[in-house]
Amino acid sequence: MTECPGHFGHIELAKPVFHVGFLGKTMKILRCVCFFCSKLLVDANNPKIKDILGKSKGQPKKRLTHVYDLCKGKNICEGGEEMDHKFGVEQPEGDEDLTKEKVRTPPFYPPLTHLYPLYPPISLLPSLPHPINPLIPPLSPVPTLSPPRDDLTHKLADIVKINNQLRRNEQNGAAAHVIAEDVKLLQFHVATMVDNELPGLPRAMQKSGRPLKSLKQRLKGKEGRVRGNLMGKRVDFSARTVITPDPNLAIDQVGVPRSIAANMTFAEIVTPFNIDRLQELVRRGNSQYPGAKYIIRDNGDRIDLRFHPKPSDLHLQTGYKVERHMCDGDIVIFNRQPTLHKMSMMGHRVRILPWSTFRLNLRYLRRPKTAPNGPKMALRSPKRLVPVPQTLPVAAPQVPSLQGEVMNLLMFLSTWDGKVPQPAILKPRPLWTGKQIFSLIIPGHINCIRTHSTHPDDEDSGPYKHISPGDTKVIVENGELIMGILCKKSLGTSAGSLVHISYLEMGHDTTRLFYSNIQTVINNWLLIEGHTIGIGDSIADAKTYQDIQNTIKKAKQDVIEVIEKAHNNELEPTPGNTLRQTFENQVNRILNDARDKTGSSAQKSLSEYNNFKSMVVSGAKGSKINISQVRGGCFRGLLWGLEVGRRISVGFGMVPGGFCMPLWGLYGRLWWWWAPRSTFPRYVGALWGLRGLLWRYIQRRLIKSMESVMVKYDATVRNSINQVVQLRYGEDGLAGESVEFQNLATLKPSNKAFEKKFKFDYTNERALRRTLQEELVKDILSNAHIQNELEREFEKMREDREVLRVIFPTGDSKVVLPCNLLRMIWNAQKIFHINSRLPSDLHPVKVVEGVKELSRKLVIVNGEDPLSRQAQENATLLFNIHLRSTLCSRRMVEEFRLSGEAFDWLLGEIESKFNQAIAHPGEMVGALAAQSLGEPATQMTLNTFHYAGVSAKNVTLGVPRLKELINISKKPKTPSLTVFLLGQSARDAERAKVGVPRGGCTASWWPRGFMSLRSCGGPGASCPRCVPTACGGPAVPRPPLFVPTRVLVLSLCSHLVPSLVSPGPSPYRPCAIPVSPYCLCVPIPAPPGHPVPSPCPHPVPTSPSCPRTVPASPHRPPTDSVSPPRTSCAAWSTRRCAR
Repeated sequence: MTECPGHFGHIELAKPVFHVGFLGKTMKILRCVCFFCSKLLVDANNPKIKDILGKSKGQPKKRLTHVYDLCKGKNICEGGEEMDHKFGVEQPEGDEDLTKEKVRTPPFYPPLTHLYPLYPPISLLPSLPHPINPLIPPLSPVPTLSPPRDDLTHKLADIVKINNQLRRNEQNGAAAHVIAEDVKLLQFHVATMVDNELPGLPRAMQKSGRPLKSLKQRLKGKEGRVRGNLMGKRVDFSARTVITPDPNLAIDQVGVPRSIAANMTFAEIVTPFNIDRLQELVRRGNSQYPGAKYIIRDNGDRIDLRFHPKPSDLHLQTGYKVERHMCDGDIVIFNRQPTLHKMSMMGHRVRILPWSTFRLNLRYLRRPKTAPNGPKMALRSPKRLVPVPQTLPVAAPQVPSLQGEVMNLLMFLSTWDGKVPQPAILKPRPLWTGKQIFSLIIPGHINCIRTHSTHPDDEDSGPYKHISPGDTKVIVENGELIMGILCKKSLGTSAGSLVHISYLEMGHDTTRLFYSNIQTVINNWLLIEGHTIGIGDSIADAKTYQDIQNTIKKAKQDVIEVIEKAHNNELEPTPGNTLRQTFENQVNRILNDARDKTGSSAQKSLSEYNNFKSMVVSGAKGSKINISQVRGGCFRGLLWGLEVGRRISVGFGMVPGGFCMPLWGLYGRLWWWWAPRSTFPRYVGALWGLRGLLWRYIQRRLIKSMESVMVKYDATVRNSINQVVQLRYGEDGLAGESVEFQNLATLKPSNKAFEKKFKFDYTNERALRRTLQEELVKDILSNAHIQNELEREFEKMREDREVLRVIFPTGDSKVVLPCNLLRMIWNAQKIFHINSRLPSDLHPVKVVEGVKELSRKLVIVNGEDPLSRQAQENATLLFNIHLRSTLCSRRMVEEFRLSGEAFDWLLGEIESKFNQAIAHPGEMVGALAAQSLGEPATQMTLNTFHYAGVSAKNVTLGVPRLKELINISKKPKTPSLTVFLLGQSARDAERAKVGVPRGGCTASWWPRGFMSLRSCGGPGASCPRCVPTACGGPAVPRPPLFVPTRVLVLSLCSHLVPSLVSPGPSPYRPCAIPVSPYCLCVPIPAPPGHPVPSPCPHPVPTSPSCPRTVPASPHRPPTDSVSPPRTSCAAWSTRRCAR
């Protein structure tokens, strides 16, 4: 700070004071050290100290915290040395006559005065570099009133005043308590200058009562210097303006206004290859575009061309730097705040355009979470060439297709090579189809099979599965569109789409050109054909309109009946729900059914030429629900959790606590007139959307905790202090953009189908001669070693199948893996022109050995130690199983008919693609993971979703549940209890159902033998969370228990201390009356068709104060005492729940 030209001096304090920023750490250090011997309170050879040093290597803060926790309770020093009770310095000897004027009270802690040089002065204003104080003339005449001062200026003035007062008092020999008060006041002013929000201290304020803004308040928080200025939107070397769409720009281009391009510069180094071009820019100077602003010589001298009289007289030399204007093709960083995910900050190529807004491709507008309605974005130009190649690969992958209609007829192609394709129709005149035009756009030799959004599922099975009457099956073979209608499903961002395959196989540059060609064709087609929507597209025919009206009338009548039942107390609550929740569930079900029926009627009446349908089917905009709202009706759902009189004003015509039709369900078409009352749910929905913005701080917390996590060069995932988070990224070490969903073929088939498809049958000579060449057939039939090798291959696949069924017990065969093997086999068939009718020259043993060798080459974790080998096996387990099942010998020679040359190419391609799919070192996976969680969290609903039905339960979902998980909440809002069932009830849902009185708690059934108890449904319920009494006393609340029996509803006497689950400590509050342990008998209502359980014959003890008999159970806990016998069970009585 002594070299900073913005400061003019410092203040030397008369007494040392503490810096509040280091006070806490200083106190921790002092409390860890012995007061007498200055040694650590804990012995240095303590095993805990060695453990702390090992765990906190390179983490001093963490080490101090652990050592402080270890020394916190120590009252005896373990340093091992003799305590030194003396401290201080030796005083010089001498005689001096003391008078009353010279004698005064000694200062506080005189032995510590020698420590003063250890405290450096707080140099907020360092000394001048020159001995003479400069004379600074005023900028304007001094006004009569004092000018406004900064808060720090006021605080520094207070420090100077109290410091001068303290120095004067010391010189004048003031009393010790006066000096102590001055030191306290000086400490207060210095502390509040650093932090004016210290707990336990009054705030320093202006005369108006406003608290002063201290240094900490200026730096921290969203409005502070770091986040508000250094990391803010409006900073130096950046441009900011409104964005607008431009369909003529490429996907990786950004249109920059000329005024911005003339102001922002790029430092280009002068080389022999660009010296002439840069010399011309220097000659033009800063007044003309394109020009230059500065010249930086190799010795560091900077020449400002804005003020140079003749820039043309300047001559450049190799090694100089020229800060020229921004030009076409420069790489810039384009950022949209808030940066919700990785796509919000990407690299773009500059295209200089007129006017005053940034222009973006339409396809890109959705990626930074913007809309073409006027939001602002920031542009930053790099100052050196290093960031240029780092920003380029980010701009291309995973950008959605044009938000316009993707049609068949593509009328224009800018990259046409002049060769006209052969017409699809020759007579009566030559005609070309849109498939031929689009085939000219598809890059390379891509193979892809997709379906249109209207493709029926029943067409994928049966004998005619290869025929698509509606042309809804999309097949791209060898870069040519064979059949199908393209839509957003084929060209969108989903995995396996045409764009994703192009990126994986051809790279980002080819994919960018692919997108640009699609957009060019669509723009020219729209100029010729156009697209519009009229009022006629919104009106249904008479028959459809009558069906919609009938559905609406029936829904209204059903809702009125439910309301009347609720008012007449005839509505019975469903298990697990209150009366209001039951009412909401029934009304919501009625309205949803009506919405679905009207929407279905509206969509069935649409013709093939309806513009609404064309726009929705192509994926350009809208959905089927929007068609239903326009043509059928708009049903507003329930407003969950809103109570009249508390959250909703009574002035809306609602009755407090009542059931109101206008509140719970509304109907109307979007182009109808809506009454003011009817718009209320729409405003509430918008309010919930605004509330969703308040939860974005979750993403910030995640990012700040994981922003330093990255993939290192040893493939481990570590943070900034080299803590290992994962041995491999995602435990498999693969990058997320290089994997696809693939099916495990061996998981689902039956044993017979599995053997038929994967076992190489060398005993069927006829089939062998049909698939293999003659010399291979003779070799297989005569060589026992080959037959044994094929048997071992099938046994290995059988073992793999058993492993998969353990990993995926539900039978879900779709997993995420790299290298789409089936598509790569298809590519090999097309490249090597494989004829599926000719026998193959591929030896089955070569297939088995080639797959084994390939599995050994696919290495994720290097190393021969047991831990590395286990990690390698875990990382490649699923892919090796998929590899062995797809590239098995029978499928290679019989199903795919690959040749030996094609098989060798396939193995090399798999190895190459697998290595490319490994996560790259330097990938900031922590920020990527935080954004992947934070961005969807903003879209989550805030209210609780209600499941209707007998097995329904209220759970915490959405952002509240996510917040509980992140905060590791010890008290979740909706806790549940899982009960494990044994015996026949574990597999019989009817036997597991427990009958409970109306309004009480119920159990949810899962087929694996689990049961979940929910919280009490409200007053008037017999609640299994409370302990009903058998003696008439009050019910005793009890916590949830793990019950290893079929018992769900327990009947306990409040005067007894049970030990029901284990012989350990009881979870109940002990009763003052000592009793013996006992067992419980629980009457479970019998399901329909089952016999009624007989009374319990087991002996039961009694309590001296209990007038009734305590029920018993055959599940008696272990006990050593003897209980008085009873011959029968008393009636089971319950109490109402206090909730």
